[in-house]
Amino acid sequence: MSAILDQNTLESEAIYIFREVVAQFENPVLLFSGGKDSISLVRLAQKAFYPARIPFPLLHIDTGHNFPETIGFRDRLVEELGLNLIVRKVQDDIDRGISIEEKGKYSSRNSLQTNTLLNAIEEFKFDACIGGARRDEEKARAKERIFSVRNDFGEWDEKNQRPEVFDMLNGRIDIGQNVRVFPISNWTELDVWNYIASENIEIPSIYFAHDREIFERDGLIWTASEYVYKEDHEMTQTKRVRFRTVGDITCTAAVESDADTVQKIIGEIRESSISERGARIDDKRTEAAMETRKQQGYF
Repeated sequence: MSAILDQNTLESEAIYIFREVVAQFENPVLLFSGGKDSISLVRLAQKAFYPARIPFPLLHIDTGHNFPETIGFRDRLVEELGLNLIVRKVQDDIDRGISIEEKGKYSSRNSLQTNTLLNAIEEFKFDACIGGARRDEEKARAKERIFSVRNDFGEWDEKNQRPEVFDMLNGRIDIGQNVRVFPISNWTELDVWNYIASENIEIPSIYFAHDREIFERDGLIWTASEYVYKEDHEMTQTKRVRFRTVGDITCTAAVESDADTVQKIIGEIRESSISERGARIDDKRTEAAMETRKQQGYF
């Protein structure tokens, strides 16, 4: 019973945050990746504004190196729910010379999303960007408020944040500023999966155990793909794996697993001693990789 009450409290808090966003901002958008957290945000937004439609668009920053399963799921969800989806592509910024493609063993387009995101915010004049980041994911994200103000360059200053006493959310911003909003900031990975189970939410198939062509590097399981640099001595093999977190192919490692249902995933998470972000390759570049990206305007 206590778990149900806790879950309802988290859902109520998230719905309250969604409604505060619409009340306080003129042009919000929901940042959508096709991952479990942003999918849960869509369900919460549906509940927050039912029976009306979700009153803001979804924005996907497409690296061009996404898992096909994720893109296919995104398109089906948008069509089924009649959502307004905006897609902006990192490849377009590379073609225009705005972003420079990384080269080498650990090359990824993940950091290049920042330029594309900031350009989209400027293009559509979004004043609030709703995201699925959670405090339990990573220490830099643990520092952020639910309403996280960014300056007119899209930068985040971890030392200049507003107090949120008694859940009072202050959305006042100056011209040029915008706010990142995190309705499930207080949730854990397990909370998200319990919500997916209780709401019977459909998610992309890559979250479930499946056979995939992979290779191993630095103690991590990498997807064998044309987008991932692989040296000749790194041999591919087929393993039974799933993904705990989903970015693009170049920055998301798999984990060995036989969990092919939501309930098995929940059981696996309860027993795991490794954090969810332990399978994110981009977080391992430096000790402060996530914080640096956020200071530059990342999600």
